[in-house]
Formats: sequence, C-alpha cells, structure tokens
Amino acid sequence: MYLPPRHAEILRLAKERGRVQVEELAARFEVTPQTIRKDLNELCGQRLLSRIHGGAVLSSGIENMEYEARRKMSASQKEAIGRAAARLIPDNASLFINIGTTTEAVSNALLDHRGLLVITNNINVANRLRVKVEIEVIIAGGVVRASDGGIVGEAAVDFIEQFKVDYAVIGASAIDHDGALLDFDLREVKVAQAIIANARHVIFVADSSKFERTAPVRIGHLSQVDTFVTDRCAVEEIRSVCEETGVALIETNRALA
Repeated sequence: MYLPPRHAEILRLAKERGRVQVEELAARFEVTPQTIRKDLNELCGQRLLSRIHGGAVLSSGIENMEYEARRKMSASQKEAIGRAAARLIPDNASLFINIGTTTEAVSNALLDHRGLLVITNNINVANRLRVKVEIEVIIAGGVVRASDGGIVGEAAVDFIEQFKVDYAVIGASAIDHDGALLDFDLREVKVAQAIIANARHVIFVADSSKFERTAPVRIGHLSQVDTFVTDRCAVEEIRSVCEETGVALIETNRALA
C-alpha cells in the first residue's frame, strides 16, 4: 500500500510509541492541526489507525500492537503503576504474574522484595526475577508466543490451577466502560481467568490508555479484582464500578499530586 511520506512517518511514529497526538504532529511537520486531523482521518479510513481524543492509536482490529510499541507506550505511567502495585505485596508472599508490559513493570519493582514465590507465564518476568536469590520463580509450561514471550494454552492453564496463592498481578489490553476486562488472544485469556480464580487478592494493573482501546475477548469484569492500580481514572463509569463493588482504586498521578 502506497502512503504519502507524511502518512508513512505518522504510521511509523504510531508503531514506535503506540499513539500519536495531533498537536505534537502539527509541530513536528510544521502544518496546522486541521491538516493532521485530516491525515489521521485518512489513515483511520484505511484502518491503519484508530482515533482517540486528541490523536490516534494503532488500529487494533483483532490483533494487538507489537510488543516493543506496547512497552514504550505510557512507559513512565507503567513504571509508577509498577511501584504502587509492588508496595501492596509484602515479603514472603506467593503470587502469580501474568503476561503484559505493565505486569512486567510490577516485576521490576519487586526486585527488592525477599522471600517471594512467583509463578508466571511470562518469560520476561521470569528472566528478570530469576537473578534474585531471595525470590523463587516457577514458570508455566505451554506454547511460547514469539511476539512477547508469553506462555499460553491449556498446559499453562492446567499448571496454574495447581496453585493457590496470596496475590495475583494481572493486566489487560483494554477496559470497557462497563468494567469488562478485554484481551486479544483466547489462549491468554484462559490463563488469566485461571489466575484470577486461584488467588486470594487480585491486583489489576493498567494505564489510562486502556480505557481508549478495545479488544474482542472477555477476561472477566473489574468487580472480580480486589485492587485496581492505574495512573488516572477519568471514566466515571469505572469509578462507579469500583465504588459499588468494593474494588480499591489507586491512582498514581493523584498520589503524586
């Protein structure tokens, strides 16, 4: 597919960062915001991008964005979320950590903990934590997804179901405004559901960009978790779900304010 040079560069930036903003693009290309909005609308019309307030993100369709793009997207927010979630987990606890760039940020913040037993289906998490002698790591068996090192499939589900742990750290690709937690890969979702069912305290971690995305497979509902850690929650429906179902909502931006 031929793309004009500016369109091609906008798409490259979206793949690199996960999202693009109208004002930033207008300054970068020295054109008006109206011109950029027209560019974005055309790229969205080709189903290469999806519009969000003030910009656009990679078009999800039924596929997730590339791992590196997801990892870079909202990196500072994920780091703060990771630290906040890690503070909820005491030393000498057992926990699940599932697939996701935000859950990986939590694992990074757990490096100073002692006496942890970590069960994970995320090769990146296992590789990060295995160097700490104070942390025992058990990794699930199953199909290794080349895109992000996630271990998925029925073997991983069977493995997870052998445990009952103190905490679970889970993520999702999207959060619907009714509180539904969504993802792209049914095999990954099955593992996440097993993790939720076999943890005493479920910590859901997601940055605010997940409110602007969608995905086709339902993991569960926000009411099934105990604590939701995000950078900010500007969606009143989500705040209401948390209040009505007793989910503790932690907003790292508010904590810093």
